[in-house]
Amino acid sequence: MTHTEASSDPLRQAGDELADATVAALFERGEVGTFNTLMRYVSTAGAPLPDGLPDVARAYLEATRMPPSWVDWGEMEKARLFFIDNNVHIATALSFAAMPACYLVPHVAGLLSATHGLAYPSKRMAETGQFTVHLMQPDAFEAGGRFVPAAQKVRLLHASIRHHLRRENRWDTEALGTPICQEDMIGGQMFFSLLVLDSLHRLGVHLSTEGAEAYYYAWRVVGAMLGVDQEAVPKTLDEARAFLDRYMVRHMGPSAEGAHLTRQLVELYEEVVPGTFFDPIVPALVRHLVGDTCADWLEVPRTPWDTVAKAVPHLLGVLETIEDRSPLGAWALDHLGRLTTVFELSSLTRGRVMHYAIPEHLKKDYGVQGAVPRTRRWTPPAATLT
Repeated sequence: MTHTEASSDPLRQAGDELADATVAALFERGEVGTFNTLMRYVSTAGAPLPDGLPDVARAYLEATRMPPSWVDWGEMEKARLFFIDNNVHIATALSFAAMPACYLVPHVAGLLSATHGLAYPSKRMAETGQFTVHLMQPDAFEAGGRFVPAAQKVRLLHASIRHHLRRENRWDTEALGTPICQEDMIGGQMFFSLLVLDSLHRLGVHLSTEGAEAYYYAWRVVGAMLGVDQEAVPKTLDEARAFLDRYMVRHMGPSAEGAHLTRQLVELYEEVVPGTFFDPIVPALVRHLVGDTCADWLEVPRTPWDTVAKAVPHLLGVLETIEDRSPLGAWALDHLGRLTTVFELSSLTRGRVMHYAIPEHLKKDYGVQGAVPRTRRWTPPAATLT
């Protein structure tokens, strides 16, 4: 992107007016301690409101405590059940496709470097996983739920990064636009929604159209809670494909920071995988999901396991057949998914296990069907740029 393109593109110039104004007011008045108090408050669900918060902080909390008025709660429940049914696959796609995709955008990888993100990959990965899990809890938007405070915290964090990078002249705004701008936030929303769905399809997971659309819808709600202008966000999966294609062709490429982040991610998950024999499956899975060109840009090593990774869809097909035909198999795989997700996140947080509650109710109580008929299985929208 040229300097002129960045400076003239409204989505690259816009940040988050509400959070930016809140952070600017606190820092310009020298209330760093108040900002830290506010961040601690939104880090703990159900905590009492701290004494002495200025009006600007109270106004921010009030304005961001509710989901958008247009939320379709039936669609959100479909998304939650879709997540419950596919939690292991979604965690895999987030870890080995969505996060590396972020690293494929050089200015995003550079921003992570500028904000010391390179030093704490496990923390960043754990927070991403926890954020998704918080969203999919039954009480996500209720008093005491963990998702709303998490969203409030992310908005403040993004605003503080924008504030400090610009104040310290550590970001080329003319060339790159505003740090964590609206276009990049929408791009992130696409990575964690459509790209995850693409990855599930690539893994051979059979998805229903209804489930895929509900999952994408849930991330539209997430975007709204994170200060993303939903008027600029694609409303359908077909529109999302066109946006993501343009965004990635416009911005993705190799960078030293992207390669370094990817190397840390691979090493991190190799620590999580027991023993050393299966370590090469981690880069192999990344390469399988992002493709050879992008994997080469990220300097993902080639291993003999690259061929094995391509067999994953066949293995998942066998497991899904077991799940569809056997109530006992379905029960076992659901519980395996729960244990795997908890193990993964507890490993990333070095034993500080977050609460991951799968409802005890049977799926049939929620109207969830067993196998997805082949005629209703979701197929990703075709690429719009060739």
